[in-house]
Amino acid sequence: MRYPQGGGLTAERQAFRERIRMEAAGMFADDLGNAEIAKELRVSVRSVQRWRRSWQDSGQSALLTRGPACRPKLSEDLLGILEEELAKGPVAHGWPDQRWTLARIKTLIGRRFHKTMTLSGISQMLRRNGWSHQVPARRALERDEDAVAGWVKETWPQAEALRRRSGPTSSSKTKQGSR
Repeated sequence: MRYPQGGGLTAERQAFRERIRMEAAGMFADDLGNAEIAKELRVSVRSVQRWRRSWQDSGQSALLTRGPACRPKLSEDLLGILEEELAKGPVAHGWPDQRWTLARIKTLIGRRFHKTMTLSGISQMLRRNGWSHQVPARRALERDEDAVAGWVKETWPQAEALRRRSGPTSSSKTKQGSR
């Protein structure tokens, strides 16, 4: 994921970036060149050009932070309802087993809230709100330890690809036999 909070900048990072843009606005007023400002603020020249154009069109207020690019698909109220629905379990919603998959959660969101989200968007939303992927709390009752041990000793070594033994090599582009 690109940002630590799952798709957005932290408040501190937003404030830092806004402070950089305000410093650039002061340098625009001093009539410094784009390359000089970029070097001083340690940003790209392209960013400085974009900021200068906004500053010339609308003044210093154009460089202020406007918040997140889009509102979340599910509000806090809807997210609370989704958590209640997830707590009921997949069987309560018509699935045959007790596994929540992203596809099932997407279907639930579509049925319950009439909203469409991507699987990665659902994953990020759940992670931001403290949900994680499911890991079994205990081993399956049907697990046969002897069969697993036998498979690891007998079947797995045969299934594993044989590794090529390393031998003397040459940096020559010609084949060994043609020299």
